[in-house]
Amino acid sequence: MSKVRRHYSSEFKAKVALAALKGDQTTSELAARFEVHPSLVSQWKRELLDNASGLFDGKSGKAAQKSQEEIDTLYREIGKLTVERDFLSRKARALSRAQRLAMVEPPSPATPSLRRQCQLLGISRSSLYYQRRELLPEDLELMRLIDEQYLRTPIYGSRRMTVHLNRLGYRVNRKRVRRLMRQMGLHAVYPRPRTSLPGKGHRVYPYRLRGLTIDRPNQVWATDVSYIPLARGFMYLVAVMDWHSRRVLSWRVSNTLDTDFCVDALEEALARYGPPEIFNTDQGCQFTSEAFTRVLEAHGVAISMDGKGCYRDNIFVERLWRSVKYECVYLMAFEDGAHLKRALRNYFAWYNRERPHQGLDDATPDEVYFPQPLTQAA
Repeated sequence: MSKVRRHYSSEFKAKVALAALKGDQTTSELAARFEVHPSLVSQWKRELLDNASGLFDGKSGKAAQKSQEEIDTLYREIGKLTVERDFLSRKARALSRAQRLAMVEPPSPATPSLRRQCQLLGISRSSLYYQRRELLPEDLELMRLIDEQYLRTPIYGSRRMTVHLNRLGYRVNRKRVRRLMRQMGLHAVYPRPRTSLPGKGHRVYPYRLRGLTIDRPNQVWATDVSYIPLARGFMYLVAVMDWHSRRVLSWRVSNTLDTDFCVDALEEALARYGPPEIFNTDQGCQFTSEAFTRVLEAHGVAISMDGKGCYRDNIFVERLWRSVKYECVYLMAFEDGAHLKRALRNYFAWYNRERPHQGLDDATPDEVYFPQPLTQAA
């Protein structure tokens, strides 16, 4: 007996998207709370952000409702050929797999069959009925242990990580460890081709820091994204750092790995401290995206990107993640995103103002970034 496919109202989607936008819960927690697939949570959050500008187009509520009714009437009059033409448009083909899955509509006289929709969108029909299970507590514990060991030994791939977990008493095989590492975005560091893949069509910039003497604040900034484990699920942390002083200029936490929270952190740093001369990132799709690079180009900042497989090109940010996790994340059991944000806010304030750095002759980042004595908290 085939499983009945669920359909969600616009009000329900908006409710889930607003909860995701709040950022206090992980996608796994939201999926369990609203009984939906985690990919739908990310998809509806993305749609809410993309369509938010339409709320301020100057139309009154009645006019907008009337326009929507006219649009609905028009769509009911469109035949199957027009609908299939829309499915074959470049916009639909350019969407991610999760977004294309969300576009599938129930069959009706005005829409193609499910089989035809899947063919046109390039997805498997069986994926329509797949329900991803919630992360098991055992998986979350294994992900925490993998993350801790990866910070000590980033050369460990799934084989060595499996041996490490087995020696700790966890009976896991390599397939499970490999799946968890992929979900966390962790890869063993060793020379190999195509280790950093930017988004399709994104421009990759050259690495500009090789041989460069960095001797003043705001000469070079750098950023990266890291995985943060929670009691149920995980979140992502992005931080913008001044390379010379090691000062964390801004940071953001998100329950989805998209570009928006990276752009928000960048814009905050630029607004508070002005543009740097050079901004360095890795080749992740969040940083090679037009939305991110456009902000830097608008401020006249030279863009630099790590080479493929060269984690040392952004070593100071990688070292920051080790400090954040060993000095904050692994010492606490975060209940939700709000708890994580409070803890990180306190940690970064302490990190900038009080924590001495051996590489800075035991000075704090604030003392190096602000040469004069601080009269008030930055």
